[in-house]
Amino acid sequence: MNPVTEAQLRHRSIRQYSGKPIEESLLVSLIQSAQGAASSSFVQAYSLVQVSSSETRAKIAALAGGQKWIESAAEFLVICADLSRVEYCCEQQGMGRLEGYAEHFLTATVDASLMAQNLMLAAESEGLGAVFIGGIRNDPSQVSELLELPDQVYPVFGLCLGWPDAEPDLKPRLPVDVILHREKYDASRCEQDVQAYDAQMQAYYQARGSNQKLTNWSAQTAAAVQQKKRIHMLSFLQDRGFLKQ
Repeated sequence: MNPVTEAQLRHRSIRQYSGKPIEESLLVSLIQSAQGAASSSFVQAYSLVQVSSSETRAKIAALAGGQKWIESAAEFLVICADLSRVEYCCEQQGMGRLEGYAEHFLTATVDASLMAQNLMLAAESEGLGAVFIGGIRNDPSQVSELLELPDQVYPVFGLCLGWPDAEPDLKPRLPVDVILHREKYDASRCEQDVQAYDAQMQAYYQARGSNQKLTNWSAQTAAAVQQKKRIHMLSFLQDRGFLKQ
């Protein structure tokens, strides 16, 4: 294995940090590395907001459901899907303003996510720890107001970065044979695959070094998606110029 694949296989969400700061030059270098991510038609439809204010961080942590690591991380960045520059280009080229097409929303969201994953991988390659914060979508309107995000920009998720002060156990991912379908999607495998993975994850949760619990992947997944519907997201996105058609 090469260092890149080794780093990918070692990924763990880190929520405890040593308090040591991240040099600005290193942060800039990491962001430059993140920009090497693929971008649809090279539109680069993303922006980052670096949040250093302890007051703003505390407000975002509360909005995200009390995630205190937002406050303790050396750096907290909000990853935004950003079509504002794209809309400017369209207007300057005499092609009109954006009209809220779903395709453009997907383009910006995918661009932002690819860049963010590159940023996390780059950070981990330097020995930093990181965790994404989807909880900022609990109240994206207030987050947008705090960060003064304009129309055609929305906060996709946050990213905590810092020097690790913990060594969590590595969670076993779904086996490749479960997620890899050859030629055609084989829906008949679902029950068998999920049950086998549930058994593996239940054993992991009971045996890990800390936060042991009696659960499995199905229970965790069902709760994650059915208890986090965030029904406000559609109207929020439409208010910001996305998903109108």
